[in-house]
Amino acid sequence: MVNNHSIEKVLVGLAIEHTLLQIGKPVFDKVESQLHEKYQCSIIDCYDNPQYLNAVLREVFDKSYSDIIRSIEEFLNEFRYEYLIERFIEKIKQ
Repeated sequence: MVNNHSIEKVLVGLAIEHTLLQIGKPVFDKVESQLHEKYQCSIIDCYDNPQYLNAVLREVFDKSYSDIIRSIEEFLNEFRYEYLIERFIEKIKQ
């Protein structure tokens, strides 16, 4: 049975993957590798642990990490009415 949590988790994963792949496959691979190495998680797991994504993006992109977060936020903007999506967006911005 598919529930809202599962759908939102996949949606957030797609937003992250889409944003990173627009920059390039090597960048996507680097972020994915850092998440696995430091936190033993994948991109889709960032839905439940947005602080991991924030930390890795800061490390990989330095000062321009906020541009990546803004792109993820724009991708998810039409789904902000969902409380957990809104909460995810707010946590990756911290």
